[in-house]
Amino acid sequence: MKKLIGFTLATVMTVTSVISAQAAEVTLTLHHFLSPKAPAHTQMLQPWAEKVAKDSNGRIEVKIFPSMALGGKPPELYQQVRDGVVDMVWTVPGYTPGVFPRIEVFELPTVHKGDAKATNAAIQDVFPLIAEDFTEVKPLLVHVHAGNALHTTSKKVTSLEDVKGMKIRTPSRSGGWMIEAWGADPVGMPLPDLPQSLSKGVVEGGLVPFEIFPPFKLAELTNYSLVGGDNERFGTATFLFAMNKDRYNSLPDDLKKVIDDNIGPAFSEEMGVVWNNVEKPGIGMQEKSGGEIVQLDAAAKGTFDEVGGKVVARWVSEVSDRGIDGQKLVDEARKAIAKHSN
Repeated sequence: MKKLIGFTLATVMTVTSVISAQAAEVTLTLHHFLSPKAPAHTQMLQPWAEKVAKDSNGRIEVKIFPSMALGGKPPELYQQVRDGVVDMVWTVPGYTPGVFPRIEVFELPTVHKGDAKATNAAIQDVFPLIAEDFTEVKPLLVHVHAGNALHTTSKKVTSLEDVKGMKIRTPSRSGGWMIEAWGADPVGMPLPDLPQSLSKGVVEGGLVPFEIFPPFKLAELTNYSLVGGDNERFGTATFLFAMNKDRYNSLPDDLKKVIDDNIGPAFSEEMGVVWNNVEKPGIGMQEKSGGEIVQLDAAAKGTFDEVGGKVVARWVSEVSDRGIDGQKLVDEARKAIAKHSN
């Protein structure tokens, strides 16, 4: 009897193992440029992959490859997913300038105010106006982080005059325009290159959110952080979580539905809350390290906003030359953000 029970248990375990191994009918590769410790990995991509696996009863497996583990450089991620080298990516549209002209409206200074939840909801509202940017892929989520503060190594900035002549990292071309309008020198680079560039003096500061302080240890590299009044930010970066269109279309309808049920307004709102909350540890790290967080006074903020308005006008003019109604996008983006702001 013991032998029979042992045989039966062994058989069950073997069958279970086989079933488990065969359960994933579809394996999807997801590639991104940040570390597996970054909030984008731990609080968005990994939970999303787990939810998709659960909702598909294990029929979909999403294998995540952080830190460019599948090769290439961050600016190549969009091409990788577009061409089917990987199934999904999480990337920054600003890494491929000119490819996503419409989504840039949400990156502009004076448009995004500093609330990722509000801007994410606004993106959902106006998505029909920007959808043409994403016709080559299936967008799963287009979102922002809480927004860019100016973090500097050794110079305290309290006014526009203080910024002039500084070398500052920018995440996007619109951010570069803003830095130019400040009278400073923009230096474009992917986020993973920023810590070394700060330590070696390649740049004197960078436009990034506080969320990246823990994974990149920026509190050890910067002494000052500048934000607008009421914690407003100097524009933001947009992010794209996308899937290869052919790969999506190859899925059976019920598995397409699993993907579709895990994207949309609810997912966007959830990630807005996540990105607002992940600022707090970074702010705490900067303060604990002895770094100073500077809030612009009303007069200085007005000066920065005036310059930001000129950047918006430049963007409207530029995209209008491409046949895009830039002013309408700005107006609709601001209206939608205001609607969703507390």
